[in-house]
Amino acid sequence: MVLLHHPDKKADKNDDAFFKCIAKAYDTLMNPETRRQYDSVDFGMADIDSDVPTAKSVGDFYELWRPVFEREARFSNQQPVPTLGGPESTKEEVEHFYSFWYNFDSWRSFEWLDKEGAEGADNRDDKRYQEKKNRAQRAQLKKEDNARLRKLVDVCLSVDPRIAQFRAEDKKKRNAKKDAKAAEAKAAAEAAKKDKEAVKRAIKKEKKTIKNLFKDNNYGIENPTPEQINTQLTLLDDVLAKNKGADQLEKLRKDLEQAVKDGKLGEVFASYAK
Repeated sequence: MVLLHHPDKKADKNDDAFFKCIAKAYDTLMNPETRRQYDSVDFGMADIDSDVPTAKSVGDFYELWRPVFEREARFSNQQPVPTLGGPESTKEEVEHFYSFWYNFDSWRSFEWLDKEGAEGADNRDDKRYQEKKNRAQRAQLKKEDNARLRKLVDVCLSVDPRIAQFRAEDKKKRNAKKDAKAAEAKAAAEAAKKDKEAVKRAIKKEKKTIKNLFKDNNYGIENPTPEQINTQLTLLDDVLAKNKGADQLEKLRKDLEQAVKDGKLGEVFASYAK
């Protein structure tokens, strides 16, 4: 191509405009710094880069989105770049993928779009002013590109079937824990209720045993009169009221049973009735 468009090969030796373009393109692409600046813009990929799926795109999620991130990966300072993965990817792998892209470190600088006035200006002040404008333009383009990429990741995340699956699994686990906790609380409540009922039954049984013991042993008095019986029963109610707990009633019963054996029921009962 160089030989084809060289001015010496043309009838008009002054017609060198196209040759200069070829020479500039060659110098640009062969210089690592200017090549990187050109690749930062990559005009040849502009239409492809702008053709990305939307939330309403129909088709296989992985086939739609995998090429998008493969293209964007070329601008990453950090290598290797995690891939989109597939339906078999673990939750940790998917979270790492999105974390990487939400914190994407791009080397795109957009110097290639600088206005040429910065180089061609003769006045130093004009040159500094143009450089300042170029820096501001690069910063704005960088900001817009970051926003573009973040929006792209947002859309991908919103339609990723794995995210919905992970959320459903997390919800299921939370519900399982919640149900287990509720079941545990219910079991504890039922056990407490049974224990309370058992205590009530024990108290009722102890009171009945004490009353029968008292009755079967003439209320602690030899040949009691009806008036003495009423007095002893009133005292017994007071004693039972003072000793409400199952442990207290059990001790009272045992003390009275021993007193019966020792022939000292009246004395022991009197000590409780004080």
